[in-house]
Amino acid sequence: MTLGRTRQSEIRNPKSKMNAGIPFTKMVAAGNDFVLVDTVHHRLPGLQRRWASVARAICDRHAGIGADGLLVLEPSRVADARMRIFNPDGSEAEMCGNGARCAARLVRDWSNGHTNAGHAIKRAQGVRLATAAGIIGAAFAGERVRMRMPEPTGLRKQLTITVRGRTLRAGFINTGVPHLVVPVRGLNTVDVEGLGRALRTHRMFRPRGTNVDFVESAGPRAARVRIRTYERGVEAETLACGTGVTAAGALHALGQPGPAGAVRRVSVQTRSGDVLTVSCRIDGRGDATRVRNVVLEGPVQRICEGAAVWPRGGRR
Repeated sequence: MTLGRTRQSEIRNPKSKMNAGIPFTKMVAAGNDFVLVDTVHHRLPGLQRRWASVARAICDRHAGIGADGLLVLEPSRVADARMRIFNPDGSEAEMCGNGARCAARLVRDWSNGHTNAGHAIKRAQGVRLATAAGIIGAAFAGERVRMRMPEPTGLRKQLTITVRGRTLRAGFINTGVPHLVVPVRGLNTVDVEGLGRALRTHRMFRPRGTNVDFVESAGPRAARVRIRTYERGVEAETLACGTGVTAAGALHALGQPGPAGAVRRVSVQTRSGDVLTVSCRIDGRGDATRVRNVVLEGPVQRICEGAAVWPRGGRR
């Protein structure tokens, strides 16, 4: 298949001597699909400053491999690997929950069994990833990956926002990237693309904008919600968003009964139909409320491996 106008992508045996392209692994988590490139074991110095262009080409679902994002794993002195996240529009994100779970699974599965830090990873051991949002850790249970997320910031339990002549009540929290969480009724009928785009670019969130999550629950005390997300950088609705699931779960947990400091769990069903679990601890009250010890858990699958050929001199 063609990557943009000048690039070609071929699925080949990654160990083949004929393979002169970018080795990749495609993975999916709750409907979120990613192309992962391992530069710990495959040095690609010529692409260090071109990952934005690579992401735009590879993530294209018509002229590329197709993905919700490109994840580049790099050597790290403080973790098992450093994860960089590039959106389909080429922008670089600080954090991606489902992407991080895919990256952790790939690091665990590296065939040589060693990380850049020089110690062996065994199947029962965890993995640490360095991200722009901080160092995060993962544990494993079969096909499921439990990711300890960054400590949320910027919590606003109630805010009012006017868009398209409508006044909406919502919550806001940064779970590595910003998320506006909008409670709705009739989730299936929400104009996620139109309303999501308008909220994503609202002046309240300038200059970089925000992700937008529409959430429906059976009630404030119910431990299960459904979610649809308009993702910044993808600029469209995706089948799932790990940081969005985390944001929705954390904000919903604030309304659950229980003593301060107790662990609260919320099941979040994504548009893909997959159910992820968010667990967290709520400390403090009122303006001093804090969401801590946030863990996102769900399945991860490896889809395929191959090589994306990147001709020299190609531009996009």
